Amino acid sequence: MNDPDSTLFNTPPRWQGQRPTHDLPPDLARWLFDSGSLTRRLRQCCPHQFRVRILWQGWSRPGRDESQALHLRLDARAWTREVQLLCSDQAWVFARTLIPIATLRGRGRRLTQLGSRPLGEVLFTDPKVQRGPVEIARIVTGQRLHQRAFAGVAQSPEAIWGRRSIFRMDGQPLLVCEIFLPALPASPPFADRICFHHEHRPF
Repeated sequence: MNDPDSTLFNTPPRWQGQRPTHDLPPDLARWLFDSGSLTRRLRQCCPHQFRVRILWQGWSRPGRDESQALHLRLDARAWTREVQLLCSDQAWVFARTLIPIATLRGRGRRLTQLGSRPLGEVLFTDPKVQRGPVEIARIVTGQRLHQRAFAGVAQSPEAIWGRRSIFRMDGQPLLVCEIFLPALPASPPFADRICFHHEHRPF
């Protein structure tokens, strides 16, 4: 169990908009920097078995780096949704979404009522939704986000990679963070490639 008072636990990942020059596995970069719908890519790799498992959703206070990305006050609350994207019963991605109150007005209200429907299915089928630049980070054991991604798991890698983007619906922001778990297939996520389930990524 990580100590919530520890310095590392409260230190956010170092998000960066440029591709790092070291440490990043080449195949993983294809997932991290793919501009298409992650939901669609995962369905291509896992036909008929892809599903969403809701871990938690409700109101929370974003972390400092999340508040800065969304231009929120540090005491502001946001609707928070944490899920696993699975192939059968194997978790491939941990996703954390934060939606400010202002974004939930109007058409945004539906974002609290997704149930087990993938968020990406909504965002990438709405031509009015805009996506900002992708930031990536290496997330290490002891950090809050690493703990949440592996909650309930006895053993986890020392470091994992993730990405995040600001999406805008009717001009209002939401922050989507996707953490790529070790079971994710190592093959590129493109329609003309085959994803081999037995090839897992080295982290």
